[in-house]
Amino acid sequence: MTITIIGLGLIGGSLALSLRQHGLATRLIGVEANPAYARRALELGLVDEIGPDLAAAVAPAALVIVAVPMDAMLTVLPQVLDLVTDKQLVIDVGSTKGNLLAAVAGHPRRGRFVAVHPMAGTEYSGPDAAVSGLFEGKTLVVCDAAASDPDAVATVEALFRAVPMRVLHLGAADHDLHTAYVSHISHLTSFALALTVLEKEQRGEQRIFDLAGGGFASTVRLAKSAPATWVPIFRQNRENVLDVLDEHLVQLHKLRELLATEDYVGLTQQLEHANEIKKIIP
Repeated sequence: MTITIIGLGLIGGSLALSLRQHGLATRLIGVEANPAYARRALELGLVDEIGPDLAAAVAPAALVIVAVPMDAMLTVLPQVLDLVTDKQLVIDVGSTKGNLLAAVAGHPRRGRFVAVHPMAGTEYSGPDAAVSGLFEGKTLVVCDAAASDPDAVATVEALFRAVPMRVLHLGAADHDLHTAYVSHISHLTSFALALTVLEKEQRGEQRIFDLAGGGFASTVRLAKSAPATWVPIFRQNRENVLDVLDEHLVQLHKLRELLATEDYVGLTQQLEHANEIKKIIP
């Protein structure tokens, strides 16, 4: 099928690679607001062509994938739905769903739209960040499927299972709550750790580089993520992120108090309790 991808960064570009690798697209059309990104996507072969405008890029597509930052998504997705027919499909790949689904709830083409979130990514951005196989074995969350046409949901699920991905159904509110706990707080914590170290190690970047082991590098890795991507996510999922951040601060304060009072028995108990995450994530 002909597929149009709007936004050729990490997720859009990686999807292009996966779709081509698995023979799921015969023609890939790109739409990219950043001219340098558009040129690079063509150079890398992520897409076959760059559409001259949104309407021209959407018209021939059986499937349109909207992979722009979340704030832009609120504008771009309704524009795409304005352009499609009842024979075309549209998906987004955004990290939050509540505001987005509210924005298109009354759209006459709402049934042709399937809200999905592929739970995969890296800390890098732009077309050069596209990774082959990024989605294999990962989970695709389909949100509020009952609001989409059954044939649209079936087609989208079959496409992503061929990548292959696991498919999970959630309501938009549950999705936003759980992603705050398992994804958004991880990024916010990583940003905070990077700021802490940069503040305390002002006398030389080389010292950080020389002493940083694998633990620090893996923990702070997400702090390299693009603010242009993450500020809109934090903004749109603000209440859930604040909730999990408050709990995170409670846990940090608890550990601090145990250390400050030299309660090493209590500290050991808390760390052993934390070890129970191994039962969930081996």
